[in-house]
Amino acid sequence: MKASDLRGILTYIPHFREKVFVFALDGSIVAHENFTNILLDIAVLLSLNIRIVLVHGASLQIREEAKKDGVIITNADGTGVTDEATLKVSMYAANRITHEILEGLASSDLRACYTNAVIAHPYGIIGGVDHLCTGRVERVDTDFLNQLLEKDITPVIPPLGFDGEGRTYRVNSDGVAQEVAEALKATKLIYVTSQPGVTRDGELVSQMSVSEADDFLKKNRGELPGELVSKIEYSVRACKAGVSRVHILDGRVDEALLAEVFSNEGVGTMIYANEYQQVRHAMKKDVRNILSLIKQSIEADELVKRTRQSILAQIGDYYVFEIDGHIVGCVAVHPYPAEQKAELACLYVNSVHENQGIGGKLMLFAEDVAREKGFKEIYALSTQAFNFFQQKGGFREAGPDFLPPDRREKYEQSGRKSKVLFKPLS
Repeated sequence: MKASDLRGILTYIPHFREKVFVFALDGSIVAHENFTNILLDIAVLLSLNIRIVLVHGASLQIREEAKKDGVIITNADGTGVTDEATLKVSMYAANRITHEILEGLASSDLRACYTNAVIAHPYGIIGGVDHLCTGRVERVDTDFLNQLLEKDITPVIPPLGFDGEGRTYRVNSDGVAQEVAEALKATKLIYVTSQPGVTRDGELVSQMSVSEADDFLKKNRGELPGELVSKIEYSVRACKAGVSRVHILDGRVDEALLAEVFSNEGVGTMIYANEYQQVRHAMKKDVRNILSLIKQSIEADELVKRTRQSILAQIGDYYVFEIDGHIVGCVAVHPYPAEQKAELACLYVNSVHENQGIGGKLMLFAEDVAREKGFKEIYALSTQAFNFFQQKGGFREAGPDFLPPDRREKYEQSGRKSKVLFKPLS
C-alpha cells in the first residue's frame, strides 16, 4: 500500500468510527476464491472500530445441494414458492455458509456469532398461489444486534427468518440486508456480488442518485440480470428509508471492498440519498485541494495558472462541488459590477467524475449566483472547452471588446487568445 493510499484512508476514519456497515454477501461470492481476501478486508474495517453486520445469501449452494441430493427445488433465491424439500435444502446450505464465515473470521481472531435476529412471517397467498415456507421480514431484533455490536461481536445473519413459534422461513438475503440496514440506521449497505455494478452502454456507472437509480430500473428492468434487479430495487428502498449510501460491487476483484469504502471514486456503483452531493462556498482550507484538482488542467493549458495567493485573494468568488465530503469540482464567479457582468472561471471536474453532469450543474450554479447578484450577463474565456459552453450552456461567441476594460487588459497580456463566450441572464 502506498503512503498516499494510507493518507486517503485516514481521512475517512473519523467519519466511519463506531458507525454500522451492513454487508450483503452473495452465496456465489462466499464460494469464490477471493472470499478469503474479503474476510481480511472486513477484519481491517473492524480494526478501525467500524461495526459490521454480515448478511449472506445461499442460492448457489442451494442449487448445488439440490443437484447433489437429487432434490427438485421450487426456488433458490427466496422470492418464489418454497416447499418443504426446498426449505430443508436451504437450511442445510445456509448453515454451512454461516459456519464457513465464522471459521474465516475466527482465523483472524475475530468474534462473531450466528443470529436469529430476523423475525419473519409467511409470505402468504399471492395471486392465488400459496408461497408456503417463503417468508417476509416482519421486524429485526435491533436490541439483540446492538448488544452484540457493542461487545465487538459481528452478527452473521443467514437468509432465514424465524417466527414466534419456532418455524423457519426462507427469505431473500437482499431484502434481509435492506431491512437490517434500515433498522440499525446503518451508514452504509454494501452488496458484494458477482456483478461489476450498474452499467450503462457498457460503461460502469460509479454513482447514481436514488431517483436516477429508480428511473434506470424502471426503464431497464427487463434487460438486467435478475440478481442486479434485486440489488438496485433494495438499494432504492434502503435510500428512501434513510440509509444514505448503498454500494453494489464485484466481490471477485481483490481489494474492491476497501477501494469502494475508502475512495470517493470507488470501483462499483454507489446509490445515494440526495444529500450526497452539494455545491458550497470554498473556504481557506479548500485551497490546497482546489490547486491539486486543477493541476492537470493547467498543465494541459486548459485553465490559466493560479497560485495559492491568487485564490485566497478571491476566495469569496470560488465554489466547490463535493461528493461524500470530497471536492471533485470547482467554479469561480468573478464580479464586474460597473459593467453588470460576471465571469464564469476555473470550471473544472475531476476526470474520474466526467460525463456525469457535474460540469453542467456547476455552470448552471454559476449562472444562478450571477443572476442573484443582479448581473445582466455572464461570460467565460476558453481555449478548449468552448463547445461545452456553446452546446450545453447556450453561450454565444463575442469579441474581446465585450470584456470589461480591466479584464480585457489581462486577456491581451496573457496571449492565450481564448474565445470569449457570453450569455444574457434574463
